[in-house]
This record gives sequence, structure tokens and C-alpha cells, in this order.
Amino acid sequence: MSRSSLTTVAPVKTISLLLVCAALVLPASLHAAEYLGPMDVLASPDGKSLYVVEADAQKIDILDIASEKVTRSIACPSAPTGIAVSSDGAKLFITCAGPEGVVCVADPASGQISATIPAGHTPCAPSLAPDGKRLYVCNRFNDDVSVIDLEGMKETARVKAIREPVGSAVTPDGSVVFVTNLLPVDPSDSYDVAAEITVIDAATLKTSNIRLPNGSSSVYEVCVSPDGKYAYVAHILSRYQMPTTQLERGWMNTNAMTIIDVATKSRINTVLLDDIDLGAANPWAVATTADGKTILVSHGGTHEVSAIDAEGLHAKLESIPKTMEEAKESGRYDGRGTYSSITVDDVPNDLAFLVDLRRRIQLRRGGPWGMLNDPGPFINGPRGLDVIGTKIYVAVYFCDLVAVVDLEDKSYYPVKAIRLGPEPQMTVQRRGQMHFHDADLCFQHWQSCSSCHPDARVDSLNWDLLNDGLGTPKNVRSMLLVHKTPPAMSSGVRESGEAAVRAGIRHIQFAVRPEEDAVAIDEYLKALQPVPSPYLVDGKLSEAAERGKQIFSRVGCTDCHAAPLYTDLKMHDVNSRGKYDRRNDFDTPTLIEVWRTAPYLHDGSQTTMTDLIGKAKHGSTAGDVEGLSEKEVADLAEFVLSL
Repeated sequence: MSRSSLTTVAPVKTISLLLVCAALVLPASLHAAEYLGPMDVLASPDGKSLYVVEADAQKIDILDIASEKVTRSIACPSAPTGIAVSSDGAKLFITCAGPEGVVCVADPASGQISATIPAGHTPCAPSLAPDGKRLYVCNRFNDDVSVIDLEGMKETARVKAIREPVGSAVTPDGSVVFVTNLLPVDPSDSYDVAAEITVIDAATLKTSNIRLPNGSSSVYEVCVSPDGKYAYVAHILSRYQMPTTQLERGWMNTNAMTIIDVATKSRINTVLLDDIDLGAANPWAVATTADGKTILVSHGGTHEVSAIDAEGLHAKLESIPKTMEEAKESGRYDGRGTYSSITVDDVPNDLAFLVDLRRRIQLRRGGPWGMLNDPGPFINGPRGLDVIGTKIYVAVYFCDLVAVVDLEDKSYYPVKAIRLGPEPQMTVQRRGQMHFHDADLCFQHWQSCSSCHPDARVDSLNWDLLNDGLGTPKNVRSMLLVHKTPPAMSSGVRESGEAAVRAGIRHIQFAVRPEEDAVAIDEYLKALQPVPSPYLVDGKLSEAAERGKQIFSRVGCTDCHAAPLYTDLKMHDVNSRGKYDRRNDFDTPTLIEVWRTAPYLHDGSQTTMTDLIGKAKHGSTAGDVEGLSEKEVADLAEFVLSL
């Protein structure tokens, strides 16, 4: 979500509302009225107020900076997912979620909504053009970006993104819009699997893409430096091609920031935000101070903020040789391993690269290894952030508060909390949601459950887990309905969702936790509800999907995928065995919400449903899929993707 105030001196930044979308589809018992769910904060242009996006309470709170009190609230028609403000502070533009999402235009002085503008499915990450005439809105589940004319108050174009656009930022001159795509679209059995950044030329609305390093997924926010030279992107950098035998030194997941050259629209490099023996899990929001000298990243899994010396970072990146020949000539390669990053290619693997350039500011008193005798406020789940002067304001989702960090305070704990309402009383489900996103459960805090299951769904990568033997990589599966569709895992090695949760804590988090933690996660996952498919028309099957429904029954798809769960809960051999597999039969997955879980098959080899049916001939073991025409394949895919 953009929080640009349309001034060229303020950093232009954005937020990914990944967790908001999870909140939207959970039953009322999990995010009842007593939960506010602050997901983002945005400073007013004069720096006197802070707009707080309260996802669960479905409102925007206006926090007075001087008194640290909420002075006004703006009720939203559905859960707000993002906010932007005009340069004069007179108008707020609030994206509100839903299959038919809207942008609300609100007056912060009166707290009234004056207009609504239709957008796409789950609009989020609004970014204003510097002249105030355009608003760019990411439609997460339509995989595109709405271009809204604010003079005519209507959408004038849709620009295609790649997959689940959730963050955007406009350059200070308004010429370029950077859009983050949450997930990769590659076959996950490929050698290189990575998410990409969509770059929109504002004049022509033509796009290009910047590919992130192999293993990049869960790409949240992007911001542009105040001088317009650089864009910074926060994301996870997974080492998915390694067997999951340990966690030390980021063996499975590392957490990263990519630096982009705006002029050339190319990646400069990617730096790790972790330390050698302490992960910085789940980087979320990214911003800079107004002078651009400090880059700030919030870490949702480890409850901290990284403050990075921007000038030092760029100077260090520029000093590193591009080739081994250059390294030898410069003396950087001396054969003794003096330098961790000998060439630019080494930087994304260098856990010590930021050691003298970054300050890790723990939002929890006591830091990552436990609380002190004076624990202070409970802080868990930092999300969006903004900067006023030398102070960072961070939305803390699970605690209904805003954490304030004074960058000029060099003490161990330069943090105070502004409570937005009563301290929330956690239900078991809510606590499970918190545990699922909390890297405290993990050895050395490298990852949380959501690192591989963003939004409790998929990261689109193959992982070689120990539960079915080494050398058998398989695609990550959604947690939706996992407790209702046993067995768990593609190879069926966990007899239930409950068993899978406990095995994950022990063998993926490498931790031993109280049983109550696993029970809470169970309850959170059981409470998940499917998001309505973007393939539906006014909530109903399209004409093509209706035809596909008849084909689905006619060719025998119902033999294995019968309603209501669209799985028979059995193992089947569907001729999908690959070169690394040790068995022929695999668990039949539910088709509910399959539209958001690509790539398909246990090895993730098929990127689209039409390829799965038309090229891979999935279903031919049960019926006459091979006899379908191209149009029938398209209709059948339309139905399946509508579930």
C-alpha cells in the first residue's frame, strides 16, 4: 500500500497486505470486533497525524501524534487493505477488500466517505502519482493493476501483472510504477524458480519485468528512494534446492532485500537481512527516511526493524568486483577467504554483508532470546511502517498497537508502544494464527510456518522434506482444508493435518514446543475459509464454467474429485511419477481454491490448469480427457478454477 503524500521529498513506499487477505476469509470468531488488526500506518503530509489501517475492525483510525490518542475513525464497507493520501491531506484513498473491491475516497477531517470507485478482486497497495491525478491499485487475485483517473473518479485501464500483485510504488517523477508479485509462475521442478517485479511505464502503460534471484518468493513491499534512483524490495530468498536437514546459516530460508536501479530497470544485487546465527524472518514493509540515508525493513516473524545505512550499502555494493578476474587484480581474492563476497555473485549468499551497515532493533524488550524482568508491552506481528522525522511508527497486528522507534536513541531498547484499544484477549484460533506467523517457534528464528505457506497457502516452490526420504522434492500444498482432507502431504506420509502440524514444528522448525501451540495452530487452520474465485461472475459460474461442469462429470473427474471437498481422500496413480519419485501413487488434493495454488501435480511441473489437462492429459487414467477439444479443455479448466 502506498503511503506517498505526493511530495517529491518524502519517500514513496508501499505495503503488501498478505495477512489482511487471510483475515478476510476467517470466521468472525477469529477476528471478532475486539480485534483491531492494525496492518499499516501512513503519516499525514504535515506529520501531525498517523492513519492506521485496522483490518479486523474494518476502519481507519486517525492517531494524533502529539497526544498519542485516536481522535477519529473512518468506518469502511469491508476490511481495508491499503491507504494513500493527497498532498494537501484533504483526501484519503482506501482500498477495501472483496471479490468486487472498491476504493473509498474519504475526508480525514470529517471521517466521512464521499465516494467509492469500483476496482478488482481484493484491491490493495494504492499508489498516487505525484501530480495527484492518477491512482494505481493492485488487484491481487485478478493479477492486474487498476489505473484510476481521480479527476473523472473512474478506472481507465487495467495493466497486467504476473501473479498476485500486492505492493506498488511510484517514482518521484511519476514516470514508473514498480509492482511486486507475491509468487513465482515457473514450473517448480525447474532449476530457476523466482518471483518478478512488474515495471509499468506510466506514459504508455507498457510493462517489463525484473526477475529476482532463484528462490525468491513471498515478495511483499517495494519502495522508491526519495531521489528516485533506487527501488528496494523485501522478500524471502529460499534455498529450496537443498535437502531440509538443518537450519544453520540459512540452509532453508533466508530473508532478503533486493536493490533495483530505477534508470536501467535492472537488479543491482540482493542482500541478506539475517545474521550468521540468527534469522530475520519474514521481511514485510520497506521504506526510507525522508533524506534517503536509512532504509527500514520490518520483520513480521522476528518482531524487529532493520535500519540500514543506505549510503554505506551502495558504496559497498559498488566496490565489489564483477568477475573473478577483477577480484584477483584488485587483491580481493587472496586465497585466504578474507572476503565473504569476492564478486557480486557472492552477495546474495553472504550472511555477514550488512554486519557493519545494519542495526537490528528489537521491538520486544529482551530481544530474540527471551524477555527480561521488565518485559514491557507484548509486541508480536509488526507489519507496515512509516517515518515522521527520526521516529518510525510500526503497525503491530496481533497486539492492536503502534510501536514507536526513535532512531536517535542509541540505547538497547529505543521503543515505546501506543495502544489503540484494550489489550486483545486471544482466542485459541487467534493464538494459532499468531504462532503460524511467528519465527519464535523456530530454531534460530530463520522462518515461520508462513515462510513456506504465505497466507497459509503456497510459496510455489518444491521442497525436499525429510518426511518421505531425501531426494524426493515436492510442491508446497495449501493448508486450506488440510484437517478435513487426510492424509496430509502429497505422498500421504502424515495421516492427518494434526500429525503434519506437529511434524512441521519438529522437523522443519527444528523445535520442541508445548502441545498447546500445535493445538492452537490446528484451530487456526481449521478456521480458514476459501476466497471466492476470480473466475466467478457475480458469484456464480460463468457460461464456460457451466459447460466445464458437465464435462467434469462426463469424463470421470468426479471419480476422484467428488463434491463437496472435491477429493476422495485416496492415493492414486495418475501417471505423474517423476525421475526423483519412489512411488507411483499420490494423494488426491482438494480442488477447492485450486485457482490460487499453481503450479500443479505433486512436483509442480504444470503451471496452468489448461496445460495440466490439455498437455499433461491429467485425468486420462479415469476418463476420456484425451478426446477433449481445445475449447472443451478451456471450459473444463474454467470450471475447476472457479471452485
